[in-house]
Amino acid sequence: MKIDSIEDIKEQIAQTENEQVEFKETTGQLERGMETLCAFLNREGGTVLFGISDKGKIIGQEIADSTKRSIAEAINRLEPTAIAQISYIPIPDNNKKVVVLHAEESSMNRPFCYKGRPYYRVESVTTTMPQAVYNELLILRDGAKYRWELFRNPDFTLQDIDENEVLKTVRLGIEYGRLPENTGNNIPVILEKFGLLKNGMLNHAAAVLFANRELVEYPQCLLRLARFKGTDKTVFMDNQRIQGNLFKLLDAAMAFIFKHLSLSGVTEGLEREEHLTIPYKAIREGVVNSLCHRNYRTAGGSVGIAIYDDRVEIENPGTFPHNWDMEKMKSEYCSEPQNPFIANVLYKRKLLENWGRGISLMTEECKKARLPEPEYKLGDGFVVLVFRFAKSDPTSTRQAPDKYPTSTRQVESLIRLIGENLYSVKEMMQLMQLKDRENFLNNYLTPSIYAGWVEPLYPNQPKHPKQKYYLTEKGKALLTNGI
Repeated sequence: MKIDSIEDIKEQIAQTENEQVEFKETTGQLERGMETLCAFLNREGGTVLFGISDKGKIIGQEIADSTKRSIAEAINRLEPTAIAQISYIPIPDNNKKVVVLHAEESSMNRPFCYKGRPYYRVESVTTTMPQAVYNELLILRDGAKYRWELFRNPDFTLQDIDENEVLKTVRLGIEYGRLPENTGNNIPVILEKFGLLKNGMLNHAAAVLFANRELVEYPQCLLRLARFKGTDKTVFMDNQRIQGNLFKLLDAAMAFIFKHLSLSGVTEGLEREEHLTIPYKAIREGVVNSLCHRNYRTAGGSVGIAIYDDRVEIENPGTFPHNWDMEKMKSEYCSEPQNPFIANVLYKRKLLENWGRGISLMTEECKKARLPEPEYKLGDGFVVLVFRFAKSDPTSTRQAPDKYPTSTRQVESLIRLIGENLYSVKEMMQLMQLKDRENFLNNYLTPSIYAGWVEPLYPNQPKHPKQKYYLTEKGKALLTNGI
């Protein structure tokens, strides 16, 4: 914000004094003005105007060199160093000026102090900042500067990296237009571009994303899965614990969910629309968010997914961003991921969007399915996302019968062929030495899509010129468990 004319001053005066504007008659009140500027820095920024009466009348003052020196010295007493814009606005037909001190929002550097003391703004009143608020801002500042995901681990080396998963990320990133085609296949170079490797040393984010085995120094890379009988935790029907990198945990989570939630669907041409008890897009978004935005700093923390007769609960260690509530979470908010380097890699693979639509997307999908909105519960250092079933449609481990015979030799051979790859119809037919396209679609591809084992890269554009197909989490689970 730039204030460089008397008209700009009049616009500021019209607001009256508030959380971002303060009037002072002269720089004789410089100390109080600086305390207020410090308070503005500790919130969303603001402007202190010298030469304005309490009632908002422009009176100005004469400015000597000593006045300018005093202002510069006062600004230098702000800690940490702050950028404050200083303007001297002449009053027409007068030799006096209005002094303007303006500070932009600087949340990454808060809390600020003036002469060793922090200040806070409540409406139009400047006051000393409470100790609890100061401590909270300090933790937020240092937490951003010293994020756990950026700490390097000298014992975690390139030999511990799952190269296939890295290359798959590159391939999908290129396919989705989120990485340039010349990204290449040099693993160290790719990891450097992702911010996971610096000066030859890998950081924690690299281990979370791409570790090729279970690492004892990362016990937090754990997923707890449970299906309970009834609506409480008294009786287990299924109970699993999975450890590994984020993508392994995501695949395991979705396979478990497919196993225990009802599934039905329709197929039009090659386009498959699945209907889980909870919409697939909604619950997948919830799982991805829990793995991406959780607090990894605590070694004992883990993500848990619990399925009951009436709901699904996804629990992860962490909390909402500072000063956020459910209303803001439901809006089109700017994304503030707790682990931005992990989030960036998931964005490349199109597992995350970059515009903070996660909660609104889940809400929209549940509304389409006539289900209650997802609920969030906070407490004891955990966030719990709750999806509730329709009252008349409790979950079941039995799935609806398929329109197509999915357990055929043709379908099984197609699933084995695709594996971890991404193929077009032409490529699959060539690899399987098939020439009859109609036979391939009717007996291989369409039944696989209908069963939820294969998905098109562009589901909303079946005839997309770059259309290709890949295994879903359910398909991968089937392949892993043997078909």
